[in-house]
Amino acid sequence: MSTSYPLGISFEFFPPNTEVGREKLVGVRDALAERNPRFFSVTYGAGGSTQGRTLDTVRAVREAGITTAPHLSCIGSEKAQLRDLLVQYREEGIDSLVALRGDLPSGMGGIGELRYANELVEFIREETGDHFEIAVAAYPESHPQAPSFERDLENFVRKMKAGADLAITQYFFTAEAYFHFVERARALGVEAPIVPGIMPITNYTKLARFSDACGAEIPRWIRKQLEAYGDDSEAIAEFGTEVVSRLCQRLLDGGAPGLHFYTLNQATPCLRILDNLA
Repeated sequence: MSTSYPLGISFEFFPPNTEVGREKLVGVRDALAERNPRFFSVTYGAGGSTQGRTLDTVRAVREAGITTAPHLSCIGSEKAQLRDLLVQYREEGIDSLVALRGDLPSGMGGIGELRYANELVEFIREETGDHFEIAVAAYPESHPQAPSFERDLENFVRKMKAGADLAITQYFFTAEAYFHFVERARALGVEAPIVPGIMPITNYTKLARFSDACGAEIPRWIRKQLEAYGDDSEAIAEFGTEVVSRLCQRLLDGGAPGLHFYTLNQATPCLRILDNLA
């Protein structure tokens, strides 16, 4: 696999909620660590629902010797909580973060003192200076709650100018969406790397549910082919590997600075894709 792109590869995990899941993640971590990723990231539940498990998972993942970036969400968190968490992360030797607005859980009354990701980035910089490398989210096909593509692009630029070092996109399956987004962001003065987020295809039902929720478009031809395979998981995995491998190669050939894989705590789908890259 080529390593000529500057930011290499990275992988995202979610905090397991069972002992079996935690044990499995160690094996996944070790398998992916062999590919020399630039970093691992660990998600953070809405409203801090998995905050404790996030830190536990970060500790476990960092044992592989790879830089690990916990997600940090401002929704449902007060500044004092965030300040304490930043202090704890610094004491743990963590120097990378993924700063997100986060999703508002159903029934939650307040959203916290910080409403948007740009405010969170500003707060982190005010509290910690340049200690943390900060990544933020980007949405090539627009955030599902954004009133328009233009407004979403403005929000993205605001996050980057608040002090973010790089961006990681929501996953997508149309390379043109990524290239268009990057071109527009560059025209508005964003110079930092924008890393495409990659979702391996292994289960059509789950993929469709995720995609509908997060606004990631599954092209009709991909949907129809996946539907045609029905419950044939092997055929779905083979087709998914082919489709996503071609996407990744096109992104890299087109100048993408790296690839960030949403692993769903699985190693094999990511490894198959990486093995296909030139």
